[in-house]
Amino acid sequence: MTPLALLGTWELSRVVDDRRTGERRDVHGTATLELESPGRVRWAEEGTMTWAGHEVPVFRTLFVVLSGDAWFVEFEDGRPFHPWAVGERVRHPCAADLYTGLIRLDQDPVERWTVEWRATGPEKDYVMSTVLSGRRPARHPAHHSG
Repeated sequence: MTPLALLGTWELSRVVDDRRTGERRDVHGTATLELESPGRVRWAEEGTMTWAGHEVPVFRTLFVVLSGDAWFVEFEDGRPFHPWAVGERVRHPCAADLYTGLIRLDQDPVERWTVEWRATGPEKDYVMSTVLSGRRPARHPAHHSG
């Protein structure tokens, strides 16, 4: 399934379980996937992270880009992140650490999907589990004249 099936704004609920520190952090917010141009989906997340009496705003932007006949996830600055491979584990080496991820979608039409990342290595040891649900329809791009 392509990322085009996920366009819209989703309620985001994330748990970060840091096994190194024994700390749990929760994030609640939204993830918006919108078609920025043909073959390019903007994936923007924003919310609030809470843990042990702390509360901070968090955000990130990724892009899912069609290259040939396959989709790839890129960081906001254009660096490659991983292939868009629903139901298959993907890998992203980052310095000496390794991230392994898995995107799972429920049946079509998608009403809920999950993204899980496991980070392991000398600097990191955590599991980040995200549930996206309650989609609101995608906004249609504004048409500009002139």
